[in-house]
Amino acid sequence: MRLLVTGFEPFGSDHFNASGQVLALLPSRVGQHTLATALLPVSFARSGPALQRLVAEHRPQALICLGEAGGRSRITPERWGVNEDDARIPDNDGAQPRSRPITAGPQRVASTLDPEPLTAALNAAGFGARVSQDAGRFVCNHVAYLAYRMPLPALFIHVPALRPAGQAATVGAETGAGTGNNHAAGPRDLNELARALEVALGTL
Repeated sequence: MRLLVTGFEPFGSDHFNASGQVLALLPSRVGQHTLATALLPVSFARSGPALQRLVAEHRPQALICLGEAGGRSRITPERWGVNEDDARIPDNDGAQPRSRPITAGPQRVASTLDPEPLTAALNAAGFGARVSQDAGRFVCNHVAYLAYRMPLPALFIHVPALRPAGQAATVGAETGAGTGNNHAAGPRDLNELARALEVALGTL
């Protein structure tokens, strides 16, 4: 199966985004799947058109979108995308919409890839994961909502806002914890995150 995996560029005052940085560590093949990877802009206006162009270019059979959540230590696949942009901070274009619909459509849409088997595989492999019911209202949720309305299976996955040693994330609280607890620890660095994502992608 052909998979397209996207991550995000850095945003706000940060110069690092784990969801984008980890793409370089993913192999070109996972099991029987071939992977294409690409960065999305942290922009309410540009992320949707960019995602559409990437899908048209790569013609994937499934879509995995990654974003980082500063308030979470575990990997959290998102069950829902919500039709609302509500930004705590401006995006990289300086836009800061408040309580604005993304587009004409339902109030929320479900992921078109089941997050449960992927989450179970991650926990079985020792990588902390839990299905999330709320993707926030920043650009991650914006992309999740649009991806879940595309005519192909799609899943948005929030990853922890990992940083190089000695650095701390200065943004990322746009998505809070809100996912409960489990016993397995989340990935501690980008290499562990890449291995966890290989496990996740292998379940598709």
